[in-house]
Amino acid sequence: MTKIELIKRLYKSYTKKYIKNIFVAVFFSILLAGSTSGVAYLLDPAIKQLFIEQEQSLVYMIPGLIVLAFIVKGSSLYIARVIMINVSEEIRKNIQTDMFANIIKADTQLIDQKHSGKFVANLMNDVNMITNLVSTTILNLFKDSFTLIGLLGVMFYQNWKLSLVAIIMIPLSSLAARALGKRISKVTKEQMTNAGLLTSYLIEIFKNHKLMKIFQRENYEKERANNYITKFKENNRKINVIHVRASPILEVLTGFMIAFLIYISAKLIRAGELEVSNFFSFLAAMMLAYQPVRSLATLNIGIQQGLSGASRVIPIIDEKQTIQDPVTSKDLIIDKAKINFENVKFDYSQSEKNILNSITLDFPGNKMTALVGHSGAGKSTILSLIPRFYNANEGDIKIDDQSIYNSSIFSLRKNISLVSQDTLLFDDTIKNNISYANPRASHDEIEQATKLSFASEFIEKLPNKYDTLIGENGIRLSGGEKQRLSIARAILKKSPIILLDEATSSLDADTENKIQEAINFLTKGRTTVVIAHRLSTILNADKIYVIDKGLVVGEGKHKDLMITSNIYKNFYEKQIKKQ
Repeated sequence: MTKIELIKRLYKSYTKKYIKNIFVAVFFSILLAGSTSGVAYLLDPAIKQLFIEQEQSLVYMIPGLIVLAFIVKGSSLYIARVIMINVSEEIRKNIQTDMFANIIKADTQLIDQKHSGKFVANLMNDVNMITNLVSTTILNLFKDSFTLIGLLGVMFYQNWKLSLVAIIMIPLSSLAARALGKRISKVTKEQMTNAGLLTSYLIEIFKNHKLMKIFQRENYEKERANNYITKFKENNRKINVIHVRASPILEVLTGFMIAFLIYISAKLIRAGELEVSNFFSFLAAMMLAYQPVRSLATLNIGIQQGLSGASRVIPIIDEKQTIQDPVTSKDLIIDKAKINFENVKFDYSQSEKNILNSITLDFPGNKMTALVGHSGAGKSTILSLIPRFYNANEGDIKIDDQSIYNSSIFSLRKNISLVSQDTLLFDDTIKNNISYANPRASHDEIEQATKLSFASEFIEKLPNKYDTLIGENGIRLSGGEKQRLSIARAILKKSPIILLDEATSSLDADTENKIQEAINFLTKGRTTVVIAHRLSTILNADKIYVIDKGLVVGEGKHKDLMITSNIYKNFYEKQIKKQ
């Protein structure tokens, strides 16, 4: 997208709804410019009437008007900034929510192709650049432009310059910063905590993207994300509001300071203790317009940063999912839960060689079918195609003679459970990890699932039992314990189709036996597709496919394949040696 297109998109989708608020901020920017220029203009009658003509009738009125002008200036600046802060934080929330919602729905292939850290950077840093464009750059554009125009008008009319302001403002700035320091520190800590929680949560979602899809928890995660983002927004709003509180304080104090100096100087000039030229030097220095000029000179940096962030964020929001329900989708109706692959071709990129080459497979209903083959043969791809984590390039996949590409994704995944060798868990309690498959499950149902998966054996020994936090991806649990939780979760879902990527080779014999028993219960009477890593799985399978380089090079039962397939025979003999 071009820069003009990005600006139009940001305006149409996110800024337009707040245009009234922005116009209110512009109005206060005009008041700010007018009051700033008014202060400069009031110096003329102050010098002429009070110092030269020494009219005592105005000795209180003119200083009072200057104080009023500074009050208007400080209040206008504060109100304009708070309005734009609120607008920008609402825009931040909307962009982040839209981006996150699209990432949740995104194709698995998109998530696989991009490092999760980059998504986090897009969501945090790039969106921050966009909100800075709204909150700071747009306000400065109006504020400094109007102020500069007003000051230039007064400067050309009066022909004077400013000085000594820095000397006065330095101690005032120091005092304001000191007074607000404690409050800023407290809110910043809250912000960092919430930012850490949000980032941790995002990483969890990226790691467990498939798990969220298989259990149809997209809407649930969207609500959780909305809560995290709202808290993060509120912390940012508080920090920015505290930062701008210094402005009205300094402006009002400066107004009183100038009024006081004018009053004292008038007395000194009348007494002959101060030269008018010295006082003129002070007044001239006060009205220099270097600040708005400097701000406008750097305005382009903020614009370019904001548009640069938008160029990375908007494409993510606009990313279209290829894996979607067809217009005429129907709910999948399960009977036997038999699965058929019909001449399926698949590759992860059109430029790569096919992972699957016109493969045809028949998985009998309510029975176990094992997939055997070398690493990279295409076994995991076959499993991923069944719940439509990816779409086949050619061919069809049917469940009970119904094409999964004509069925709703929700009804498809509702009938499938996945137990992966890479156990997918959240940094949450044991109970919440198991009930992720069925949030309405009772505690008794959860306990029953853990007993059947032998997970209750270690859960009951934990201090907090089912309320125990297990750490990131279950880091506080052993490999066997994590696997048993994964099986318990699949048991709780009670789906007729089980996809099983077995992983027991690295476990001790006792744990391996328990997990195998749990798997036997999980798969009993269900259509099971298993990537076989264990000898017992091969022997117990009702049907075995030998996959090599994306092709079926053998099928049948164990005893038949021992005669007809050298690849299978070698695989089996290697398993024997490991026993």
